[in-house]
Amino acid sequence: MAATSDPIADMLTRIRNAQLARHPKVDVPASKLKMEIARILKEEGFITNFKLAEDGAKRSIRIYLKYTSGNVPLISRIERVSRPGCRVYVASREVPKVLGGLGINILTTPRGVMTGSAARKERLGGEVLCQLW
Repeated sequence: MAATSDPIADMLTRIRNAQLARHPKVDVPASKLKMEIARILKEEGFITNFKLAEDGAKRSIRIYLKYTSGNVPLISRIERVSRPGCRVYVASREVPKVLGGLGINILTTPRGVMTGSAARKERLGGEVLCQLW
């Protein structure tokens, strides 16, 4: 399999596809940034859990997906905002609200990866990686 030019978009697509197929879990190739994104998804209650799975030299993140009692995925929409070809940076005052505060956006800031609301509270700007609701 060819290496993707945008590993974050690949991760989001794997999550989206696994939820459409109602899979209980999905594996994505590991990186520090993807671990941080998974941590935020767990903290915000969009996934049940995640763990680092090592298979020899290959490291991957196993993400356990979360569904409602009616087997409906908790993440109804997940999309990439900043892409390698078109980076999206915002100042602390310009961090957008997703669906009027119902969804979250994930940013990389000088103090690490955090949600848009946390970045607003700490008065930090950064690159908007993705948004979901």
